[in-house]
Amino acid sequence: MSDVRVEDIRAAATLLNGIVWPTPTSPARRLSATLGVDVALKLENLQLTGSFKARGAFVKLDSLDAGQRARGVIAMSAGNHAQGVAFHCQRLGIPATIVMPKSTPYTKVERTAALGATVKLKGSSLAEAADYARERAQAKALAFIHPYDDPLIVAGQGTVGLEMIFARPDLDVIVVPIGGGGLIAGIATAVKALKPSITVIGVQTQLYPDMARRFGKDVPDRGDIALATLAEGIAVKSPGRLTGRIVAALVDDIVLVSETAVERAVNLLMAEEKLVAEGAGAAALAAMLTEPARFAGRKVGLVISGGNIDQRMLASILMRGLARDARIARLRIEINDAPGMLAKVSGAIAAAGGNIIEIYHQRLFSDVPVMRADLDVLIETRGAAHLAEIEARLAREGFASRRLGNTAGA
Repeated sequence: MSDVRVEDIRAAATLLNGIVWPTPTSPARRLSATLGVDVALKLENLQLTGSFKARGAFVKLDSLDAGQRARGVIAMSAGNHAQGVAFHCQRLGIPATIVMPKSTPYTKVERTAALGATVKLKGSSLAEAADYARERAQAKALAFIHPYDDPLIVAGQGTVGLEMIFARPDLDVIVVPIGGGGLIAGIATAVKALKPSITVIGVQTQLYPDMARRFGKDVPDRGDIALATLAEGIAVKSPGRLTGRIVAALVDDIVLVSETAVERAVNLLMAEEKLVAEGAGAAALAAMLTEPARFAGRKVGLVISGGNIDQRMLASILMRGLARDARIARLRIEINDAPGMLAKVSGAIAAAGGNIIEIYHQRLFSDVPVMRADLDVLIETRGAAHLAEIEARLAREGFASRRLGNTAGA
């Protein structure tokens, strides 16, 4: 008998009716045009607490008896499971303790605490946080709410798959991020039961490929080293045993993506679809960017699993995206250190249609001769071709320039 059946997921959907929002599976028209593929986005970033985790958390909490509820619960989480558990515990009047790795983004820590949970930052990884949480659960007789390796959690997350197939029965492929495997295990169970021909592809980062290794991929074992990743929501060193069995049985393949691909995906979702996604939430799109030929000519559903990204990190990603596209560029321009030179440079840039954002006049800390100086100019442009026009205009005016940093063609 299967660990989790589609009937369990249907029962979870009934339980969740009126508790969590059935998020839209929306056509991504601009992304589809950009990628040349029919793409639909399952917007779990719009879910309660900003991720799919609110689904499984409620299904598990609802199963607790009165004594367990009175004593309270404990969970370990990189952030999204924490908020799902804390949110429903606050509604149900259950005391909640959440253990999070010390590297958890502050926005996730803050939001979890704001939901009434007691937050403890322990360990450098999710595995170390889990060890502490299990010790406290045993010592205090607390119910341990596992983030993924639990049939009720998997059934709750599987409701995402039911909604996707109901909204888009014509999908050929569904792409799902994998951390511990609860989401993809639930989705694969649901969609394979309803449409056996559908392809289910998982996504992990190259820094945390442990489920891919179990799946048979030849990837290096990084041991217990906790590596910083933009996709911290799927930075799991020990995927579940239950979820591993389901993934092995039902998932067709796992794609590994780089940190650069995840960053590009976060930026592209914002730029093209005006959607805020965290790194883990954008991992499905990162898979398409990494292996575009795999998806050509197919109808693809991407699970945008969460939107809880730190604002400072999002701002940095967007600015780096502008730099990669040469929408902003930093030029170093050598000039004679004489009156009027700055005005001439500014005039040349303006005449070419560039907008100066910042300018630094380097005299003392530069290797140019004493009668010359460097200008470092941050310019807003319309893109790579426009930047080349600005450089050509500067050259015609007698100013040599070179690009600094991560700009197109640098």
